[in-house]
Amino acid sequence: MESAGLRAAYRSVLAEVEAGGFGPAGPGGWDAARIVAHLVANDGLMSEVSEAVLAGAPFAFYDLAGVHRPELDALVAECGGLPGLTTVLRATSRRLCALVDRLGPAADTPVETHLREGFELVVDEPLPWSRTLDLHARVHLPRHLAQLRMLRDQPQPA
Repeated sequence: MESAGLRAAYRSVLAEVEAGGFGPAGPGGWDAARIVAHLVANDGLMSEVSEAVLAGAPFAFYDLAGVHRPELDALVAECGGLPGLTTVLRATSRRLCALVDRLGPAADTPVETHLREGFELVVDEPLPWSRTLDLHARVHLPRHLAQLRMLRDQPQPA
C-alpha cells in the first residue's frame, strides 16, 4: 500500500491550517484548534492499529468515536493551541504515512472498525485496514478541510 493519496490529503489540511485567519466556531461546533486536535488524536489511533497490523496481531480495533471534547480540549491546552497542534499534526501525519508505506499485503488485514462521518458514512464492521485508510484520505480529511475553510469564510466579529 502506498501513502501518496494520504500524504496529499494531509498537505491540503496543513496548508489550510497554516494559512490561518479562522473565525470562531458556531454554537456546538469545533474551532480550528479542536479540529486539528481531533486529527492528531486520530493519527495516534491509526498509527497504533497500523503497528498492530504490521506486528501480525490477531485482532485489531479502530474506534474513532472514543475521542470526545474533553480529550480534545486537553490536547489543545497541552500543545499550546493551534500553532503547537500544527507542529504535532505534521509529525503524526508523517509517522502514519511512513507506517502505511510499510504495510504491503498486511494492509488487507481485517480490522474491527467503528466510525461515523455525519450521516453519510457509518461503519460498524470489520474492514480491510487499507479501506479504512482510504476512507480517512478520501472522506475524513477532506471533511475536516471543508470545516476549516468554513471557519475562514465566516464573518469576523468586530
